[in-house]
Amino acid sequence: MKQNRFIPLFLIIAAATVFAQTRPDALKEYRAGNYERAVEICRMELAETPGNMDSHTVLGWSLLRLGKNREALDAGIAAMNQARYDVRIIEIVGEAHYFLGNNRDALKYFEEYCVLAPTGDRIALVYFYMGEIFIRLGEYNHADMAFTTAVYHSANTAKWWARLGYAREMAQDYRYSLEAYDKALQLNTALTEALRGRERVQEKMEG
Repeated sequence: MKQNRFIPLFLIIAAATVFAQTRPDALKEYRAGNYERAVEICRMELAETPGNMDSHTVLGWSLLRLGKNREALDAGIAAMNQARYDVRIIEIVGEAHYFLGNNRDALKYFEEYCVLAPTGDRIALVYFYMGEIFIRLGEYNHADMAFTTAVYHSANTAKWWARLGYAREMAQDYRYSLEAYDKALQLNTALTEALRGRERVQEKMEG
């Protein structure tokens, strides 16, 4: 009597479900703060499927959180060979350049992100980084515009309001600098950067 080799569909589905549940999840590890483990999983996934952009993305994010900015940059550039205009990768490359101090390169990628993803998940952070770069470059009016856009997208981040106040202070726009410092202190009454900034601006306005 011949053995029936037909496998019922429900058994195939059940097996696939068990496999999916036991397969390591890089994004889950990243969100739990297990960045080294997330990197390991992503590298395994990319060895199997080099074009997996989700794996490229979580790999870049994890390397950045580990402070491995050069590795993150290299990984991001490699990912661009798979998908040049994946905005997640563009942001990762910009962020890696930012932390490496490559200001102009970082700006180039951040500006590209803003064009391609004006309402992207990381748009507020991108504008914040751009503001910081403009401060590094001494371009305080540009910093003002970048921080203003950052707090438009994320209005409850006290530190960002303080940085906006600082950019305006450096541009000698004291009235609006004071407004930004005040907003920062409304959100966090103990924020030292805003307290000192507000005191400096008041002295300049009274002097």
